[in-house]
Amino acid sequence: MGVAQKRKQSVAEQDQSVEAPVATVPRGRPAGDHQAKRAELLEAAASVIAAEGYAKATMRRVADHAGYTTGAVTYYFANKEDLVLALVVSRFDRYDAMIAAIRDTADLRELLARWFHLGQEAKFWPLMPDLLTSARSEPRIAELIAGRYAKFRADYAEVLAAAQASGVVRDDIPAHILSDQLSAMGDGWALLYPIEPERFTSARASALIEATLALISPR
Repeated sequence: MGVAQKRKQSVAEQDQSVEAPVATVPRGRPAGDHQAKRAELLEAAASVIAAEGYAKATMRRVADHAGYTTGAVTYYFANKEDLVLALVVSRFDRYDAMIAAIRDTADLRELLARWFHLGQEAKFWPLMPDLLTSARSEPRIAELIAGRYAKFRADYAEVLAAAQASGVVRDDIPAHILSDQLSAMGDGWALLYPIEPERFTSARASALIEATLALISPR
């Protein structure tokens, strides 16, 4: 091979090395189960808010708790408000599931037992009061909580109305008033549980359930 040919071959090899594509990590949807990762981030947010408060629950803090990068969190939730809105939805979905589980039987003892079982989760009761407090300065969060809570009370009232029709709940008070009253009792317990957890042992929870049933039983 002549000198000129060798020079051309060398130039061609250099051009090829420059034009060769460089392997990169594809951007876009992270690998893995989308719903599972989203749920994992919501649980991380719940844990951070319950332990440290709403104000300290930054996207970075949630990411650190879940073992993700902040960029991975923003793939699923654009900002903190979107994350908290999704968290509120997930919490009220659990309330709705409690109602759905006893809708056919109108078993109020079972409903109250489920409510207390949910409340015994270490990060649930501290979480909801903090979200309610944050809603004072977050209009979208306040609107969502008000709407979902109104739905919960309406569904609760339907269950109570069915129990009234079957004679197991007093009917001298409208079902929607009983629903509001029982919800308010639950709210009061939820606000105090983080401060006085010793008040809500399993035995005392059972006593509170029985007392509540006695209050709404027919006279």
